[in-house]
Amino acid sequence: MTDEVEQPSPRRLWPLWTVLVVVVLLLGCGLPALLVAGVVRESGDRATVSRAGTPASDDPATAVARGLSDRMTAQLQRQATALLGGDRAAYLAVADPGAHADLRRRFAALRALKVTVWRAESSGLPVPVVGRPGEWRLLVRFQYCFVVPDCRPSPVLIGTRWRENGDQPRLVAVEESKSAETGTRPWEISDLAVAVGARTIVATTPALRGKLPGLLAQAEAAAKIADGYVVAGSPPDRYRIFYAGRTEWQRWYGGGRPQWTGGYAVTVGGGHHEVVLNAEGLPSSGTDDLLRHELTHAASLPERGYPGKTTWWLVEGLAEFAGAGGQAVDRYEGLAEVRALVRGRWDGRLEGITPADNAEAERVGGSYGVGYLAVRHLVDRFGTTQLLAFFKAVVHERKPFDVAAEESFGEQWSTLHDECVAYVRAVAA
Repeated sequence: MTDEVEQPSPRRLWPLWTVLVVVVLLLGCGLPALLVAGVVRESGDRATVSRAGTPASDDPATAVARGLSDRMTAQLQRQATALLGGDRAAYLAVADPGAHADLRRRFAALRALKVTVWRAESSGLPVPVVGRPGEWRLLVRFQYCFVVPDCRPSPVLIGTRWRENGDQPRLVAVEESKSAETGTRPWEISDLAVAVGARTIVATTPALRGKLPGLLAQAEAAAKIADGYVVAGSPPDRYRIFYAGRTEWQRWYGGGRPQWTGGYAVTVGGGHHEVVLNAEGLPSSGTDDLLRHELTHAASLPERGYPGKTTWWLVEGLAEFAGAGGQAVDRYEGLAEVRALVRGRWDGRLEGITPADNAEAERVGGSYGVGYLAVRHLVDRFGTTQLLAFFKAVVHERKPFDVAAEESFGEQWSTLHDECVAYVRAVAA
C-alpha cells in the first residue's frame, strides 16, 4: 500500500504499505440462511434470477409477499438480460423515472467493465417500506463477472425498493450495498473509465481517464510478476484494479482506511480480490512497485482472508518481496525505517510487528521492511517454491508456524524465526 504522512525519503511519500481487508465471504461461509436457500437457475445468456424455495402453505400476508417477490424477480430477470445485451432502454424500463439517473450510471459503469455475468437472486421476501404505502423493500444478491464469461462470480447483497404496479412492479431505487465486510463497490456509485488488458482490468474516474494507458501497461507488467506467487489454484482470470481520486478513496469499499494507506486488496468473493490505489499524491515512480505488491496479494491470498496479526509479517513480507522486483537488499528503500525500528523498542518478535492504524510513517515503513527482510532470508535459504509452500500452510491451511516449518523447510520454526530476526538486525546494522 501507500501512505501519506511525513516521508523519510522522497519515494516514501507513498511507500508500498498495504492494508488487507479481511472479509467474511458471502459465498458458502457468511450468507444468511434465507440467502443460502435460494436456487440458481442457469440460462444461456448468463442472466438468472431465483428465490428461496416455497413452503407447502403460507398465511395470507406471506402469500401476498411471495407473489410480489415473484413479480419483482421477473423484472430483475428482464433487467439482467438487458444489461448483458447492452439494451439501456430495456434496462431502465422496469424502473420509475426517478431511478433512471442512478441506473443509467450503473449501466454505463458495468458495461465499461465488460460485465459478462449478471445474476440476481432474491434474499427472503419483500417487506413494506414504513410510511410509504404501496412500496416494498427486497434484498437481492447480485453476482457478477467482468471480461471473462465463465469466471466464478463475485456476490454482493443490495437492497432494492419497489412500488406496486399490478403484474409489473416498478423499481423505485437501488441502494448502495454498504457491506460491513467490503463496503460499496465502485460501479455502484461512480462513473468509470476502463481499460482492459490480457491479464488486468483497470478502472478510474473520467477525470483521471488520461492515466489509463500508463496504468494499464504498468498493471500488465505487474501481473506477470504476481502470477508467479499463486499459492493455490490458478492465477486470477483478471486482476481488477480501481484507481481512486480523492473523493472516491473515501467512498469506495467503505473508505476509512488508516491515514498511511495508499492501496489495498479487498476480498469480494468468487476467488477475486479487487485492488484499490489512491491516486492522491502517488508518484509514477512508485506505481510499479505498488502494483506488484498489491497484485501479489490478489494472487497469493485465500478468498476468506488471512488468519490475523500473527501472520501479517508473512503476508506483507511476500508482497514486499514481489514489489521489490528482485533488487538487491541494500537497495530496498525502507532500510532507514527498519533501522529506526530495530534500534528502538522492537522486541524481536515477527508476530508482533503489525503497525497500528494510527502509527507514524516511520513505524509503518519499519514494519513492512522487517516483513520483507524475513521473507527475503527464507527465500535466500530455501527458494521461492518452499517459501510459497510455507505460506500456503500458514495462511491458507492455517497451520501453526512450527508445523508449517517442519513440513515446508524440515526445520524448527523457533530456529528459523531467530535466524530471520538475526538477518533483519544484521542488514539494519
